[in-house]
Amino acid sequence: MATITEQQVLEALQVIIDPDLQRDIVSLGFVKDIKIEDGHVRVKIELTTPACPVRDMFKQQATQAVSVIPGVRNVTVEMTSQVRSRPETPEQLLPGVKQVVAIASGKGGVGKSTVAVNLAVALAKTGAKVGLLDADVYGPTVPKLMGCANEHPIAEDGKLIPIETFGIKMMSLGMLITEDSAVLWRGPMVASAVQQLLSDVKWGELDYLLVDLPPGTGDAPMTLGQSVPLAGVVIVLTPQDVAATIAAKSIQLFQRLDAPILGIVENMAGFVCSHCGEVTQIFSGQSGPELAKRFKIPFLGSIPLDPNISASGDQGTPAIEAYPDSTQAKAFTEITGKLAQQISIMATVQKDLIRNVPLIKR
Repeated sequence: MATITEQQVLEALQVIIDPDLQRDIVSLGFVKDIKIEDGHVRVKIELTTPACPVRDMFKQQATQAVSVIPGVRNVTVEMTSQVRSRPETPEQLLPGVKQVVAIASGKGGVGKSTVAVNLAVALAKTGAKVGLLDADVYGPTVPKLMGCANEHPIAEDGKLIPIETFGIKMMSLGMLITEDSAVLWRGPMVASAVQQLLSDVKWGELDYLLVDLPPGTGDAPMTLGQSVPLAGVVIVLTPQDVAATIAAKSIQLFQRLDAPILGIVENMAGFVCSHCGEVTQIFSGQSGPELAKRFKIPFLGSIPLDPNISASGDQGTPAIEAYPDSTQAKAFTEITGKLAQQISIMATVQKDLIRNVPLIKR
């Protein structure tokens, strides 16, 4: 029987190209372990996110590529993941959090908080460790959407302990004030509140922390962009000219703050009739894909208009959890995969992984 070497396995795996980074998985450092015994080859491939949409494709390609090596009897491919960490800063505000993602919108009423909640739950469903910070200090709706409006965090060692629900750690100003209280704060107080919600919470180890920002381009978005190295920003809008115009201002703000725009999510894109399946466009303005093309940024996807999304939120259960087989849930899942891709691309570029992986011997 032919002797199988680790070098042969590595060379076979070089044919697998990451579609986003346009490099093979060996040079990217994804191949972490190879074991060969009596014709049985075990390969461990570590991806940059558990939400990788090409995970199954990579596994199939790796199995096929190694199987054709002379002497190989069978192949076992283990797929794992390790989210890349954001660049460290001298004063690390969130030491255990690998990636911080802002969910923003130009104007209110576009369903930004609903999108943030469902993306957080969708990420958690992939096995990622996820946190959700409701930084919308004027209208903190996340506790209600997550079914924990009546819960209050406790303090431990001078820090607040997040409420855990639907597999994610969550914190909101809405859990620290009474539901009928109006927040009458000027700009500096808003900035201070956002920083405290970041630093005075015991987040622990997280792969992703999603931050639901207030709409607009005020103090909260600027504070976040200047306080934490962001993996990037997701812009939520509805297909209306007004929404698109103001969303463009948010894009420009974050670009000035050197925060990458991970993509655009178009909410309430069209109403799907439950009886005939016909799609009716409720809004007739500039679409998400058009705005994405204008600014040359990724379009992550569209979420159809559905009364069930609003109803499930009012009942305290995210739509992706309440209606997992719905068109809307599938849209959230697909968008989550694309979002994770964009985060991984940004993290890989920032870390310059290619310089730090071992070269294949020629």
